[in-house]
Amino acid sequence: MDQKIPIFKIYWDESDIDLVTKVIRRGSYWTLGTETITFEKMLSEYIGAKYTTVFNSGTSALHAALLANKIGPGDEVIVPSFTFIATANAPLFVGATPVFADIEEQTCGLDPVDVLKKINPKTKAILPIHYGGLPCHILELQKIATEHNLLLIEDAAEAFGACIGTQKTGTFGNSSILSFCQNKIITTGEGGAVVTDDKDVYERLKLVRSHGRLEIADYFASSVYMDYVTLGYNFRISEITAALGISQLAKVEKIISMRRKNAEYLKDKLYEIDQLYVQVIPSNYTHVYQMFNIRLKDGYTKREQLIDFLSSKGISSKVNFYPVHLTKFYREQFGHKIGDLPVTEEVSAQSVTLPMYPTMTNTELDYIAEQIKEFFRNN
Repeated sequence: MDQKIPIFKIYWDESDIDLVTKVIRRGSYWTLGTETITFEKMLSEYIGAKYTTVFNSGTSALHAALLANKIGPGDEVIVPSFTFIATANAPLFVGATPVFADIEEQTCGLDPVDVLKKINPKTKAILPIHYGGLPCHILELQKIATEHNLLLIEDAAEAFGACIGTQKTGTFGNSSILSFCQNKIITTGEGGAVVTDDKDVYERLKLVRSHGRLEIADYFASSVYMDYVTLGYNFRISEITAALGISQLAKVEKIISMRRKNAEYLKDKLYEIDQLYVQVIPSNYTHVYQMFNIRLKDGYTKREQLIDFLSSKGISSKVNFYPVHLTKFYREQFGHKIGDLPVTEEVSAQSVTLPMYPTMTNTELDYIAEQIKEFFRNN
């Protein structure tokens, strides 16, 4: 049936249309124009990092971040399995090996205790995510990385604008990646970025993004020869995309405030249900609710029944995420099996992502909560 309440809706307004239309109508510089530069500067100022390089996707940003930090064959990168698969795939893109560590239940991020167990002489970096918009225990991971002389590369794709105290996610690591895919806090449809305070990394990121070309002038408007000094890719975004990013970023605090208000309203309703775990936010953490997740105490079977029940009532829901280490590819290539990461596997089996977007109404939120209560009354 048609879903009355989708899992997400994109927040947009006329300013998005106006800025994109302006780029289209000028009829030139749809790539490598002023919008990309402006978007990068705005992102740096908002996040609190010295340098930002934007890319055509968050996955491209991950790939580029590992290359720019000189991670390659023979290196190991510690990653979560409770994540979108791009986090784990990125080390493979550069010839390195992803090593899975388990998560902890409070934030559903990498467990610092298990990360310590996975460090060996081949370990080059730790690559945590901030699940669903909540910072992981990044301060503990930062300390581990410093003490063991490892790189810390944050995958902050789901946590744009999230904070610990006043410090935003994306500023705890040597480099961090952002995503602007359509279901993220701000969106350009597809898009991503790498933020860093390291100028050398920043210079290498620009080479990776544009075929390894040393861009000393405007490539599309200049007759100056620009040498190709390394292997690179076409990871650029268009000016149309960057214009949309500028417009979206201008209203990010409004978007986050609307999400947080809706999430707190729904949480208050769901706390009444004994059969659920509803996430409790650590003190001094700011959750931006890129996703709204609950966990069922009865696990997998009841979870699947709830998803089917909600669908029958016109409410979208899904599982974010199934364990990456148990996908066909990772089982066949690396021999991973059930039981390797017990907390990851249990949390994944219990988890459901419910609809969450800025323009949700209290009527919609009440309806979701009431249908979940109805499910448990009947089961």
